[in-house]
Amino acid sequence: MDKKEVSAVLVEIGILLELKGENPFKSRAYRNASRIIGGLATDLNSLVENKELSNVKGIGEGLAEKISQLVNTGHLKYYEDLKKSLPEGLLKMITIPGFGPKKAKGVYEGLKISTIEALEKACKKDRLVDLDGFGKKTQEKILEGIAFIKKHSERKQFDFALAEAEKIYQDIKKNKKIIRSALAGSLRRKKESIKDIDIVASSKTKDRIAIMDSFTKHSEVASVVSKGETRSSVVLKSGMNADLRIVSDTEYPFALNYFTGSMEHNTEMRGLAKKRDWKLNEYGLFDGSKRIPCKDEEAIYKALGLHCIPPELRESMGEIEVSQKGEIPRLIELPDLRGILHAHTIYSDGIATLEEMAEGCRKLGYQYLGIADHSKTASYAGGLTSEKLKKQQKEIDELNKKWEDFRILKGIELEILADGRVDYDDKTLATFDFVIASVHSNFNLVEKEMTKRIIKAISNPYVNILAHPTGRLLLMRDGYAVNLTEVIDAAKELGVVIELNAHPKRFDLDWTFCKVAKEKGVKISINPDAHNVDGLQMVEYGIGIARKGWIEKDDVLNTLSLKEITKFFEKQRKS
Repeated sequence: MDKKEVSAVLVEIGILLELKGENPFKSRAYRNASRIIGGLATDLNSLVENKELSNVKGIGEGLAEKISQLVNTGHLKYYEDLKKSLPEGLLKMITIPGFGPKKAKGVYEGLKISTIEALEKACKKDRLVDLDGFGKKTQEKILEGIAFIKKHSERKQFDFALAEAEKIYQDIKKNKKIIRSALAGSLRRKKESIKDIDIVASSKTKDRIAIMDSFTKHSEVASVVSKGETRSSVVLKSGMNADLRIVSDTEYPFALNYFTGSMEHNTEMRGLAKKRDWKLNEYGLFDGSKRIPCKDEEAIYKALGLHCIPPELRESMGEIEVSQKGEIPRLIELPDLRGILHAHTIYSDGIATLEEMAEGCRKLGYQYLGIADHSKTASYAGGLTSEKLKKQQKEIDELNKKWEDFRILKGIELEILADGRVDYDDKTLATFDFVIASVHSNFNLVEKEMTKRIIKAISNPYVNILAHPTGRLLLMRDGYAVNLTEVIDAAKELGVVIELNAHPKRFDLDWTFCKVAKEKGVKISINPDAHNVDGLQMVEYGIGIARKGWIEKDDVLNTLSLKEITKFFEKQRKS
């Protein structure tokens, strides 16, 4: 097992222990170990091989032994026995938003309910209202959560889907019988969540059977849904569906374009072809029976009087009209970023030191790292007391003496309190290079009150950036009720930047509102919200979402150089 797989097992052990009513410290130890292993900067296999795992802070001898077993064998009897001791459905039940292990344990012990289906029936029959800790309102929330789960059950986080796709696609790329190939579908369009994996390839006709044999017999395939010479569909061990379509190399550009989508974009493209009395489909662009040769997608768009449209924009959101005018924007790319903002360390709920995070950032070629640990009200996340804050800022000053080409920016992630105030006074706020504000509590305010709350917070002259503005967790919970248009308008007036949180659990600001912010002249900051060194690289996912929102280099705050961003924050504060 790799560190991600080990981390997933450890967190599940923690949940299982909580479901069994074990000592909460024991459960917490496994959850903490999951975070530590998931964020290791050192190679896990090396630590295991050299018997150095127990030297990692937070990993004792017992945990080190269990983790070593998982790494070396892929199995752990302790974990497997725990799973057998409880109904399988309990783990699925806790995926319901707001329905954690404590509630699952309550309904299991009180009503012997161990599946989502049984829980839904019990709620509809009012059976939960008399249980200790439950009531009518809780019952209604559970039903809402079950409806949410059903709606999103077939979708996966972007990073998970991409990792699963790469496992099988890397072998397809290496196959010498394949001429050209690409990931297509919603993965290529950088959608926030993914249902299926689509792969398009070209080959000679005589090689198709061998290619399909290799695809359907891949080690990641759990079952074969269908198999043919031009299309095969499989279910991966992860539960995701994956389709491989093979066409001739002449047909390849058209197949790639068609299976990239979106359906609405394809409809508009076919409409343009029809106006010329042509026909466009996944096999070609035809004038009568004659195929119009196109060596790639750019040639297809050119034949239809268009400039090539990047895959991320193909959502029928005005891209055809803009392309006809030759005004397709030069979308932001990862190398455009000059630094990273919004990262956490061991001073709050991160698992890496200031120096580890900074060195990780330097290795990625950035000029600055904006540290934004949690403020004092966020006690649940180790929020910074005045003592911790002074210690952290002193350490930042010392570290900054080490580098001439890099700087740690002193920042904070403030709590936006229920009434719109923030939780540090002006004197404290004046000690930071930049300030982020975000909502982490009181999500149930009505839209008008939540909007007023956020606008009041960003009206504080020390606030530079509004973080994850809707609070959504993709496939886990919807965002709170807020009028984003009003918030964006206020940010424009106040000169406040809005974050595009690049964590695949968030992607918040949503790409559709990135486009709105751009049109109104509000800058976006693409932030990883990193809690470990690996997390710094999540800005790449944010780049995909930003591109989907029509964002260009000049629209993004952290494309500024160190000198430029320092001046930007100083100017914000003065104004």
